[in-house]
Amino acid sequence: MNFQRETNVQIKRFLCILLLALVPACALAAPAAPHEIRIGALYASSGPFASSSTPQFHGLQFWVHQVNAKGGVFVKAYGKRIPVKLVAYDDQSKTSLAGTLYSQLITRDHVHLLASDFGSVLTSVAVPLAREHKTLLFDVTGTSAGFFTPDNPYVVLTSLPTSGVWPTTLANFVVAQHMRRVAILYSTNDFDGSQAKTLRTKLAAAGIHPVFDQGVPSGTSNYTVLIHQIMASKADSVFEFGYPNNDIAFLQGIMASGMHFPMVFTVFPGQLLKLMEKNVGPEGLAWTYTYPTPPLLVHKNINYGPTAGEFLKEYQQQNHREVNFLTIAGYNAGLIMQKTLETSTSLDPLAMRRAIAGFSGKLRTIDGMFRVNADGAQIGETLPVGQIQPMHGKLGMQIVFPSAVSTAKARYPAPKGL
Repeated sequence: MNFQRETNVQIKRFLCILLLALVPACALAAPAAPHEIRIGALYASSGPFASSSTPQFHGLQFWVHQVNAKGGVFVKAYGKRIPVKLVAYDDQSKTSLAGTLYSQLITRDHVHLLASDFGSVLTSVAVPLAREHKTLLFDVTGTSAGFFTPDNPYVVLTSLPTSGVWPTTLANFVVAQHMRRVAILYSTNDFDGSQAKTLRTKLAAAGIHPVFDQGVPSGTSNYTVLIHQIMASKADSVFEFGYPNNDIAFLQGIMASGMHFPMVFTVFPGQLLKLMEKNVGPEGLAWTYTYPTPPLLVHKNINYGPTAGEFLKEYQQQNHREVNFLTIAGYNAGLIMQKTLETSTSLDPLAMRRAIAGFSGKLRTIDGMFRVNADGAQIGETLPVGQIQPMHGKLGMQIVFPSAVSTAKARYPAPKGL
């Protein structure tokens, strides 16, 4: 009886030791690879942001098509290619709907990565949600500096610098051209207001103070009175910072007024030249200034992804659509996601952020140098100054500043008409 009892005790001890040994082994076993990498995205098929959001989404779709044609994206964490599934919803340019849909992508669809819709307005609702749910957000074109803070490791800006950086080269151009009577008109949102602030600050450092400086609601569609006020200020250079609808209405207003300024600058002709030309007309765009972006600005020494020429050829063969900057921005976001998955040892968001920090400053794509700071803000790119100059009966983009990358001299004061 005692012998039997002792034997039973020893057997139980052995089983407990065996169980304790097996539990850590099971706990440490690598999880099975997912059968797909789910990327959540929003787009706007209608509303004020549709003209920019739609091509951005098409660019991301094209990247998904390319990687899936190769069997999926290579995921280092599992040592193999895994197909990508793009889970996307239409937010109709509405922040209230976008917030609901971003939350749905995270909590119901359980996406591995999140890509924001166009611009700061529609991205603004994604940033706090991604942070709350610890989901890595690839911010494509939401350039508000307020998105990027030391306490938020869940956002990375992929395809543009923060908007407050944009006018840096522009301010240097104004100083170099000896412009003194500057007019600044801006929409009162963070994207445009930050540009106006930077230009104002940098010009003040050079002793240049605006003769006109006014903010207007982002929904402004009639600029007639404002244009007459700017003319009365005797400005020699006019800077209008707005979204595409603002730029179109402003340039249309100048054409309708019959007024002429030595220099006129708007933001979006450098991103959506065909759209702007369609709505404003060649004469209304001729000799105006903007920020040139790819494909109007061609980057060299690319070490990841296609060149501009290769991308244009492949995209148009597949889609038969016009390529503009937003198409490239969406595609470039896909490239950054791809590089992240190729280098991260885990799908954990913080591990992926560490992987991004590892290749930051080493990656040159069709969109230029990808370099982010510790807060995830893009700092690898600067925007030159371009002038839309008529050439052989058509409008063409010329880089006029800085001289290191210029393709033509600025025509200042601007000629009248074509």
